[in-house]
Amino acid sequence: MADIPLVLEPETLADAEAIERLSERVFGPGRFAKTAYRLREEAEPDLSLSFVARVGTLLVGASRMTPILIGETPALLLGPLIVEPAFRAQGIGEALVMRSLEAARQAGASLSILVGDPPYYARMGFKPAPPGRVKMPGPVDPARVLYCEIAPGAFKGVSGPVFGK
Repeated sequence: MADIPLVLEPETLADAEAIERLSERVFGPGRFAKTAYRLREEAEPDLSLSFVARVGTLLVGASRMTPILIGETPALLLGPLIVEPAFRAQGIGEALVMRSLEAARQAGASLSILVGDPPYYARMGFKPAPPGRVKMPGPVDPARVLYCEIAPGAFKGVSGPVFGK
């Protein structure tokens, strides 16, 4: 990560407005049509597994983890992962994801999924889900449905529709 005075800390309720404004700037109104957004409408993020990045008092990034089910298997939906455009390519997104995954591991979670770009998320341990195993609500490019085994073997036998917990 670049030499910027970055602080990662757990998200709090007081961060919600700043995260929403950042999300609006980064993703625009199209974010409401995304499949992953539909899941987030069904369940609240787990703030103990969700983190924000700050430079001084400025919120420059956020990563949320939302409890979901894949069939009957508990899992976490990672996202949105948001980084202020002026702070991209500084390692902030990766630091946020790794912090969320580590917190999930410490909390006893075993599996996380997301919809994202495989080359970016592969370096953080995410792999493409086999076609048809993870059925997202609404249209989604199956090549962008990724999973990460927080606990070894956690994806074995997992299959089914995804819905908010």
